[in-house]
Amino acid sequence: MTAVDVARCDEPARAWVTEAIAKVEADANRSADTHLLPFPLPPEWGIDLYLKDESVHPTGSLKHRLARSLFLYGLCNGWIGPDTTIVEASSGSTAVSEAYFARMLGLPFIAVMPATTSAEKISLIEFQGGKCHLVATPAAASIEARRLADDLGGHFMDQFTYAERATDWRGNNNIAESIFAQLALERHPIPTWVVTGAGTGGTSATIGRYVRYRRHDTRLCVVDVENSAFFPAYRDADWAVETGSGSRIEGIGRPRVEPSFQPAVVDRMLAVPDAASLAAMRAASALLGRRVGGSTGTNLWGAFTLIAEMRAAGRTGSVVTLLCDGGERYADTYFSDTWVADQNLDLSPHLATVQDFLATGTWLPKTL
Repeated sequence: MTAVDVARCDEPARAWVTEAIAKVEADANRSADTHLLPFPLPPEWGIDLYLKDESVHPTGSLKHRLARSLFLYGLCNGWIGPDTTIVEASSGSTAVSEAYFARMLGLPFIAVMPATTSAEKISLIEFQGGKCHLVATPAAASIEARRLADDLGGHFMDQFTYAERATDWRGNNNIAESIFAQLALERHPIPTWVVTGAGTGGTSATIGRYVRYRRHDTRLCVVDVENSAFFPAYRDADWAVETGSGSRIEGIGRPRVEPSFQPAVVDRMLAVPDAASLAAMRAASALLGRRVGGSTGTNLWGAFTLIAEMRAAGRTGSVVTLLCDGGERYADTYFSDTWVADQNLDLSPHLATVQDFLATGTWLPKTL
């Protein structure tokens, strides 16, 4: 067989990749620019808070952006072809979103997840056409996903490694560019702070790089949850730290510092107790008239902290954070008093902190 013959054999696969990229790009054109919602604060404070509503994506969460970027990255690198089985280590929103794109391209998708994953999560992945492969512990998921992809001749998406490099942080309607474009007509168009959590670290890397690239004076605050390695690693400059357990707040927090997390673009980190995340989530849901997820509560706890500091310093400005997903997925967990009690969490002092802040603008976290 000649070199020309070999090249011709590859032409159908190359044509498939070209069509696949067009399909994924068309999805971006339809759905990338999500809403920027004002959060109700007293206007006389001189500080505006906005929620970037990522729940309106076709798969209902911020992870839709990540999944789209990972598929484009895999396609353009030649890792994904017309017969590739897609494998990911995820029990949550990333798996739901990746299953959506795999089905769009006619590819099989397998999510590797702990056996303790709720039936609700499994059903969401299966609804998008994916299959679920269960392992004994969260720590085993990535190892098993890589093995499974190798055995099947497939592609392990590996969100925790590729999230930060798969996203075009310079622009191209990424989440940072969208935020700044939507703020252009507001009274404080350049935010003082953007607040986000870290799961893969891809979103914080994208935002942190973008504000530097555009030479904005905006600061990036990353909020972190219990049992996550990001905050202690950042505080102590010990990037080898491991916590040995997973986060109760889905989508953020990791037992180790993942490769995609870029600490040098982070200006500040805040540790948020899980009970505080859920208290802020519930208070915001009541105020907004719609349920938001637990990671949104974590984000809001951080945003409220920063706004109270700005008020105490006599500063005005704007703060932006993310509404990562809707609360419908958490009816049996975060919005269940029984589940909260089973987790030995007491939300009451944290609810009092949030309510005091919303009424007075002061921030005095209550302790038992």
